Amino acid sequence: MSETEQQALHDALGAEYAAVYAYGVIAAHAGADQRRTVAQHTAAHRARRDGTVDILTGQGGPVPAPDPAYTVPIPVSDPDTAAQLAIVVETDTAIAWRAVVERAEAETTRRTAIDALTESAGRRAVWQSVRGTDPATTAFPGQP
Repeated sequence: MSETEQQALHDALGAEYAAVYAYGVIAAHAGADQRRTVAQHTAAHRARRDGTVDILTGQGGPVPAPDPAYTVPIPVSDPDTAAQLAIVVETDTAIAWRAVVERAEAETTRRTAIDALTESAGRRAVWQSVRGTDPATTAFPGQP
């Protein structure tokens, strides 16, 4: 694995660590009708985090540890701001995984990154719909 590919995976893992943390904040403020969605999205980010750790471990490379805490980029106090934070989280993870797609040399890494990018874009669309954004999807997800 090249240093470039490894760094991109490290960045994506960092985005997944931050996403899991942020979904804890989202869960604390989401409406009752969003709890199942929050639980599903949290589980998806945990699975992607764990899968990324497995990739890095399998390549014999270092695996960065999560930070003890993360700064939430917007104040969250109600279901609407929780949905806003979820959109930011999914945007950030899409950007990180798109970078992996662009830098991956191994086909398996590229496939993993495409799947992760697609999943992030789908989750972002869910939250955009919750907020009433039309259209809920974005062309070329993960583009900074």
